[in-house]
Amino acid sequence: MRAVAFTQSLPIDAPDALIDVERPRPEPQGRDLLVEIKAVSVNPVDTKVRRNMPPAPGAMKVLGWDAAGTVVAAGPRATLFKPGDAVFYAGAIDRDGTNAEFHLVDERIVGPKPASLDFAQAAALPLTSITAWEAMFDRLDVRRPVPGAANAILIVGGAGGVGSIAIQLARQLTDLTVIATASREETQAWCRDLGAHHVIDHRKPLAAQVEALGIGAPAFVFSTNDTGAHLPEIAALIAPQGRVALIDDPAGLDVMVLKRKSVSLHWEFMFTRPVFGTADIAAQHALLSELSRLVDAGTVRTTLAETFGTINAANLTRAHALLESGRAKGKIVLAGF
Repeated sequence: MRAVAFTQSLPIDAPDALIDVERPRPEPQGRDLLVEIKAVSVNPVDTKVRRNMPPAPGAMKVLGWDAAGTVVAAGPRATLFKPGDAVFYAGAIDRDGTNAEFHLVDERIVGPKPASLDFAQAAALPLTSITAWEAMFDRLDVRRPVPGAANAILIVGGAGGVGSIAIQLARQLTDLTVIATASREETQAWCRDLGAHHVIDHRKPLAAQVEALGIGAPAFVFSTNDTGAHLPEIAALIAPQGRVALIDDPAGLDVMVLKRKSVSLHWEFMFTRPVFGTADIAAQHALLSELSRLVDAGTVRTTLAETFGTINAANLTRAHALLESGRAKGKIVLAGF
């Protein structure tokens, strides 16, 4: 089968940063599904693994942790799906990724593809939706109020892949006032279109801008990027006893700035459940199933922003480069081989 892999950690402008390869078609065991990949999307985790986690000498690794496709075979213990079912999912970071014609995935982290979306539109959703959902409902527990705080959430990086779905989930599934950050006119408009009540500029001090809104100190902050730089402002603007979640990888984090207000800090890493085989691993199947229902009901929409053609090394290289530039909005998708 055709796939796109990397053999060493290289800058994305290096000729062999990503390469087209042929690999054996895998066979499903246990609760695995074998999925024929129809479309994939590209996430920051793809670029981080390519840059920082080289395969062993002589080996190769296939990236990609977002996909939509059709089940072609199921392992002997699989019960949730059958051949012919259309599915979408993000997969697990400790297994080969989705940039391949066929892919193995544990059925407990797979959902039924929304019937109202094509494969490309569906592939834009899983990883960011799982991340945003787990961050807000499992980690921040946004349905549990913070006494005396404004019933509001600040989403730092609202125009990115995770921010784009977080705005929608917060707006559609809660009564929170949604404040998003974006720095360019086009990304600010994107956030408003997705449902943000307010949009502020993360290139400027955040606390003064939030105060100027006149709604009070927010109960929750969901930081999707540059948390290390923003944390002092977050500490200043958040309500006492508020809750902060982050998903990025700051080189250093001075959490002492949160102590005076007894603010709690929560990490979200959507691969935790599949990597550790947690007792509640099937929560991701339930989450994606509910997301599929919400999409088909018109409550949540795809965050696909650009389609970069078929799944090959050249097009994935372009996608990695755009993500690394920091100028992407929404999700980049590739469809077909």
